[in-house]
Amino acid sequence: MKEATLKEIAEKLGISITTVSKALKDYPDVSLKTKEAVISLAKELNYSPNSFAVNLRTKESKTIGLIIPEIVHHFFSNVINGIVAEAEKNGYLVIILQSNESLELEKKQVALLINKRVDGIIISLSNESNDDSHLMEIIARKIPFVQFDKIAKLIHSSKVIINDQIAARNAVQHLIDNGYRKIAHIRGPLNPQNAIDRFIGYKKALEINNIPFDPSLVYTCEKVTFQEGIDFAKQIMIDHPDVEGIFAITDLVAVGVLSYFNDKGIKIPEQVAVIGFSNWFMSQVLTPKLSTVDQPSHEMGVTSFKLLLEEMNCHKKEIPFTPRTIELETKVIARESTFKKNYI
Repeated sequence: MKEATLKEIAEKLGISITTVSKALKDYPDVSLKTKEAVISLAKELNYSPNSFAVNLRTKESKTIGLIIPEIVHHFFSNVINGIVAEAEKNGYLVIILQSNESLELEKKQVALLINKRVDGIIISLSNESNDDSHLMEIIARKIPFVQFDKIAKLIHSSKVIINDQIAARNAVQHLIDNGYRKIAHIRGPLNPQNAIDRFIGYKKALEINNIPFDPSLVYTCEKVTFQEGIDFAKQIMIDHPDVEGIFAITDLVAVGVLSYFNDKGIKIPEQVAVIGFSNWFMSQVLTPKLSTVDQPSHEMGVTSFKLLLEEMNCHKKEIPFTPRTIELETKVIARESTFKKNYI
């Protein structure tokens, strides 16, 4: 069914488009009789106002854009829940887009959100992101903008992050404190900042404990998947059969490692200890239960929206806003995959 327009309503009633528009918005300078006639015909024709046209008057769409690498990931689904809940409290709708870890798609999605005149944008960058031109375009257009989790450090915007270096260092220190010294690291791709920082944290923990860094103990994911966890666990046991512990970039990869070890009868943690990152809900129902770093995903979503709302309110009132970075706390969750019952 063809969408009715203001022009169609105006022509049928023999009045101007401006009068129709004012009647639908309940302007006082339009008679009650005219308003009733306009509203009645609009209902009859199933007229639906174009919210983005309304923007021209209100300068608000009451929508924000959210771009994330993947929706199915437990971490990002929790972030979405936090953002959507907080947005709804404040009268905003959220357009959620998934970049699929693709820089080109991420750029197209930013362009789409700009074209839709959203009031603000929240983004976690894809693993391919090594070009900031689309982020600079957001800033150039003075659209309120918050980055979270995977960020571009040099872009002048608000950010909600954790300290990945400290979190990773604490994870590896937990392994060392439980008696494991030959520790492999299944790291993320070379580009994302959080993968870089977790790798740095891994190296720092070794350095603090006078354990020589061995680059052959580092394995690099391309997509950060469950299957890569399986594949790298197999390769690690071929390359380093005497390995004592494994620190994985995410719980999803760590679960792949556990799956391979369980299939091959390799005892965890007696032969090899495993720790992940993010505190995925599955980490608590596996056998053995997976030790991990708790990343406050829901809080990250809530904080990201609150920071964006603050900037949007300043933008609306034409008050200067200074971007700032909020760092959330993490903690190691010790479970069966790293705890040696007989270790003293």
